[in-house]
Amino acid sequence: MRSSRRLFARFTRGSAAVDSHDVGVLRGVVRRTGVVRAVLALGALALVLAAAAAARDPKTSENALVPPDRIGVVVLDLSLSITDSDYATIRRTLRRLVDEHASIGLVVFSDVPYELLPPGTPAEELSPILRLLVAPRLGPVQNPWTQTFRAGTRISVALQLAKSILERDKVDAGSILLVSDLETAPDDVPALTRTIVDLERSDITLRVAPLAPSSDALSLFQGLLRKDAIAGFTSQAPDGPAAAGSTGVATPILFLVLGVLVFVLLAAHERFAGRIALPRVERAEGEAT
Repeated sequence: MRSSRRLFARFTRGSAAVDSHDVGVLRGVVRRTGVVRAVLALGALALVLAAAAAARDPKTSENALVPPDRIGVVVLDLSLSITDSDYATIRRTLRRLVDEHASIGLVVFSDVPYELLPPGTPAEELSPILRLLVAPRLGPVQNPWTQTFRAGTRISVALQLAKSILERDKVDAGSILLVSDLETAPDDVPALTRTIVDLERSDITLRVAPLAPSSDALSLFQGLLRKDAIAGFTSQAPDGPAAAGSTGVATPILFLVLGVLVFVLLAAHERFAGRIALPRVERAEGEAT
């Protein structure tokens, strides 16, 4: 009896085990469980890779002001034709860039443009500028561009400057975001046409955030740009910090679905391919060792 107890203690010490003399009949179950385990593991790995690819898919961020894989230059119209409500839209647009963590440069212009921030600047650097972007007759802070910019507007020279600083900094994939009421001087239209055609032929994308443009100005740009280059960035949301989900970035539905499927496969693995948990056998009190 003592030797039997010792033999039983040897099998139960350190792990819960079952002494079986016909373990060979379980080999088929072991192989089948191994196959199920491998299939589920490979499926989960494939879904994780697909989810990573979906997160990088441009379709998940097609509404971003600056594509996430590009360095942008914001070309901001501060001519005297910009109205009080336009300034509110400008601030909302720049806040969206901050929320989207864009990498940008900044060119401000009227009839003469100048570079305010170099390409590659984190959009968070726009935050101190927001309090200055008020109509000249409003707010406690004087708009610093009121006395330096004239009433005329020449969009072509501003776009040319944005293109030149992207080339200067050797930005391979650049993007220009024009924030303007699209009103330019009549004698600037030929130069503007040539500039936009030149941009369309390059690797630099051009998008437009219109500030309540006239029908004639909008028609001019619609005739020069591809269909999706002019987007409805100017929502009528109240001026202020962007609410959650109001930045306009598309919800990555495919990414979310793939993530759920990963958890489903992990649950299936635990259900059909998990190890069998056996209860531990407590040694009887006074059992010999």
